[in-house]
Amino acid sequence: MAGHLLKNCAAVIVDEGNGATVRRNVDLLTDGPAIKAIGENLAAGPGVQAQDATGWFVYPGLVNTHHHFFQCFVRNRADLDWTKLSVIEWLDRIYPVFSQLNEECFYHSSVTAMAELIKHGCTTAFDHQYNFPRHAGKRLIDRQFEAADLLGMRFHAGRGGNTLPKSEGSTIPDAMLETTDEFIADCARLIDTYHDAEPFSMRQVVVAPCQPVNCYRETFVESAALARDRGVFLHTHVGEGESPVIEARHGMRTVDYLEELGFAGPDAFYAHCWELTHDELKTMAASGTGVSHCPEPVYLVGAEVTDIPAMAASGLRIGLGCDGAASNDNSNLMHCLHSAYMLQCLVASTRKNPVPDPAAFLGYGTTGGASLLGRSDIGRLAPGMAADLFAIDTRRMDYVGTRHDPLSLIPRVGVGMATDMTMINGRIVWQDGAFPGLDEAKLAADAEAALTTVRF
Repeated sequence: MAGHLLKNCAAVIVDEGNGATVRRNVDLLTDGPAIKAIGENLAAGPGVQAQDATGWFVYPGLVNTHHHFFQCFVRNRADLDWTKLSVIEWLDRIYPVFSQLNEECFYHSSVTAMAELIKHGCTTAFDHQYNFPRHAGKRLIDRQFEAADLLGMRFHAGRGGNTLPKSEGSTIPDAMLETTDEFIADCARLIDTYHDAEPFSMRQVVVAPCQPVNCYRETFVESAALARDRGVFLHTHVGEGESPVIEARHGMRTVDYLEELGFAGPDAFYAHCWELTHDELKTMAASGTGVSHCPEPVYLVGAEVTDIPAMAASGLRIGLGCDGAASNDNSNLMHCLHSAYMLQCLVASTRKNPVPDPAAFLGYGTTGGASLLGRSDIGRLAPGMAADLFAIDTRRMDYVGTRHDPLSLIPRVGVGMATDMTMINGRIVWQDGAFPGLDEAKLAADAEAALTTVRF
């Protein structure tokens, strides 16, 4: 793999392990999948492709830590309005729609979501794929890895699943139901087939039962046992309106329930957590369990703004996620950085702890996400780190008056357009409005054709 030399970058966000800093008017050199050097007057050796980066702000690639790609086929549906429903009621409405998707829908929705993520600076994506309709078969995550290969995305596949029948209190249609044995067996198959723990890995697998409210107790116990036996991470939904249900069933709220089951620790991270008490946040922090904050669903849930200041004060590891399109109709993680910061400002006067600085939110979307996924090779720009980055040409009216503070620019001001370039593992996967070597119009047409095969 050839290297790249970005000449005369206006700013590069550098982090050599001691926090992000801004370096002005420097070059950035890559060698294969890694960053080789960041400094002044770097030379392009044989086989290195040099390009002028004057005016560019270069950032570490964003790390998405919670999503549901398959939901991209259920977007812009005003009739599915969960502002008028509880989360559980909304799930009862939406799951029958999800259960109709076929294998081609799962593939093309993954291409759709990853393409949008890449356009907006995301270089590593975790997807929580918990929807396995019987008619669609078991090779849905295999097709997701195929989609990731097509676009060049660094992909962590969360193999989700639901095991509790609707007759016993879940929200899952029978068509989406699996047994615990089925679920665990397919997790093991995927780990054996795809999981790569080596540096610069492009494929990893996470054991991710959908949510405690829709699974048997033993599903979570066996998930934790398998993950620890194979050295992979754990994920699920927590604190998303289900805690009272779990308490009624098991005599304790979700955080304590999962702690009791062993589904907690530095190899586990939960999505959402907006309804958790400060004591529950401290419990998570004590075990090392992380949280993927998904800010944009907060607009739709309308319940409360996740207490990020309390999470930060508790020492919780925090990452950011888009969440699925059923509660966020885009796959734009960069926009989530802005939403996350602005939502905290909205409720700042009601909180005990101050809102973290805007730069902290950039950190949640980069080093924070890398930490949740157990990656020490991504999330920062420094020699030896993965060459995962994106660039914004700031020589535009949009950025007048903002360029003095690149660290705060995205969270505080927001970026309303695609990146000028996105690089993953040393390969340019998006530049000048195009995916090199791919026909975006055909990708979109193929995805739309797959959508028409399903009737909602």
